[in-house]
Amino acid sequence: MNVDITLYEMIKDSGINLILSLPCILLKGLLEEIDDRHEIQNIPITREEEGIGIAAGAYLGGRTPALLIQNSGLGNSVNAIKSLLQLYKIPVVFIMSHRGAEGEKIIAQIPMGQLTPSLLDILNIKKFIIDSVEKIKEIKTAVEFSKKSNQSVGILLKRQLWRK
Repeated sequence: MNVDITLYEMIKDSGINLILSLPCILLKGLLEEIDDRHEIQNIPITREEEGIGIAAGAYLGGRTPALLIQNSGLGNSVNAIKSLLQLYKIPVVFIMSHRGAEGEKIIAQIPMGQLTPSLLDILNIKKFIIDSVEKIKEIKTAVEFSKKSNQSVGILLKRQLWRK
């Protein structure tokens, strides 16, 4: 089973129709799948806060956006999350590769990797941890929760999902 195809299909089935993305080696296959299929619009961004602004506008225009980023970008986004998304009740789905967690080879990723789950809690963002192919279906649950509650959600894609 190809994890990237399974992830793509669940993202599409959940109703997400706009991806704002930054590159990540773990997300490379998923991003290629998105670009190859042309069913979900993908806009590459230069910073996470830029993606939050675009996602907020897209949501207000009737789209269902998601940011596809590394978890380190969460730290860059705190102000935009609190002063835009949460203040105006704009739900955005954060799909994040969980860098800096178990198995990480790049030492600079580790501090944010350790902090990410707690930071999501502090930001009052419900988190969904996807660490196996069987749990990929939780993406749909996360998106449904986000839509019904008008709250952003954080989906952490753990390294062991790809076994890299």
